Amino acid sequence: MVEVITKPAQATQTRTVTIRRNALSSAKLVPEVSEEWHVVDQYRRIIRPIIERQNALNTAQDIAARLCLVTSALSGDGKTFASMNLALSIARDRSYTVLLVDGDVAKRHLSHLLGVEKEMGLMDALGNEAVDVESLVLPTNIPGLNILSAGRGRVGATELLLGAHMEEVMGCLSQWDRDRIVIIDSPPLLLSAESRALTHVVGQIVLVVRAGVTPQSAVTEAMSQFSHGKLTGVLFNQKLALTDTYGRYGTYGDQGAPVDNSK
Repeated sequence: MVEVITKPAQATQTRTVTIRRNALSSAKLVPEVSEEWHVVDQYRRIIRPIIERQNALNTAQDIAARLCLVTSALSGDGKTFASMNLALSIARDRSYTVLLVDGDVAKRHLSHLLGVEKEMGLMDALGNEAVDVESLVLPTNIPGLNILSAGRGRVGATELLLGAHMEEVMGCLSQWDRDRIVIIDSPPLLLSAESRALTHVVGQIVLVVRAGVTPQSAVTEAMSQFSHGKLTGVLFNQKLALTDTYGRYGTYGDQGAPVDNSK
């Protein structure tokens, strides 16, 4: 059966977020210019299984396949760097659009770095069912890339993320456009109940591991927090390979100094 999605009236966002590469580089969300072509090439390979998995599961019964959670076991493993570069890589593929969501609702690091920490976002939509979450999505100056801030902090964030309305909000975001991929930057799995709540609503998970730093026991414990069937890939950050259940694809970095991508 072919899925037919009827879009609601286009949300009217008057603000366009200007994303400047120099600012992203200074914030260590993208690589230095000297490393850029390596990273662009590798993230182009990394998005393939995400897109392939979406296409394979993209039915009316499994719209969660369009939702990809990028998380880590511990802080400093590079999951925000990975989220940003996955989103940019998908945006370069004109066949798809990408929505980058700041799901780290306690820290709101991504929202701060992109200058949208004061904008209404995910938590505002969860805390008020009258708010249309799509109306909070902000366009950017990068074609194909939109962002949704974490929103304003609220007491009981974990309960809101686990609530039934969370599924409705994520369903709205994933059904807006069948060619949209939603990338959610998540808190570390072992340090936040919010991240474990997010694993329940997504169809894909990319686990970021900092090579040579993240203990294997932490990786194993993190993977026990979600269904293994949702795992699309394990991204070994800083010059090791991205592997998943289908095999190995690509390396990250080069033989020079490691890229500081520990955000």
